[in-house]
Amino acid sequence: MQFFGGSEISPSPPAPTVSGNNANMMYVFNRNGICLLYREWNRPLRTLNPQQDHKLMFGLLFSLKSLTAKMDPTIAEKGNLGVPQLPGQGCSFHSFHTNTYKLSFMETPSGIKLILVTHPRTGDLRESLKYIYNLYVEYVVKNPLYSPGTPIRSEIFNTSLDQYVRSIA
Repeated sequence: MQFFGGSEISPSPPAPTVSGNNANMMYVFNRNGICLLYREWNRPLRTLNPQQDHKLMFGLLFSLKSLTAKMDPTIAEKGNLGVPQLPGQGCSFHSFHTNTYKLSFMETPSGIKLILVTHPRTGDLRESLKYIYNLYVEYVVKNPLYSPGTPIRSEIFNTSLDQYVRSIA
């Protein structure tokens, strides 16, 4: 069964894009901005409480999506800045980096947003995010005990995610 741009979860996930890259943290949001999952692997400095951090990250994504749609050179009607776009609508971004980190982003057709923050020299992580989304579908969405919109509490998903992220780190 194919979920999102790939096939069933296989024993061979996408290869690391750069040797020695370093995953710092990951967020999973639903379409309403509710943080379903937040994981840290390497975040030495914590300046905000988790709720503020989640709101800022979702706000950043919302603003960047709106900005990229507004700046799209292929569409004559730009709409209003800040108006939500449907997944796949207009221009989109996949990542940006600063001198200290790289943020990689993927939004699924159902509105699930996956964000992985890594070392700034990390290569393209789109295939890795698709693989993580397939883990999410396999171990969370297909779980009959999971209620959509609630925080992810699946041990097998967390273990698989940790193993995969450490393999690319």
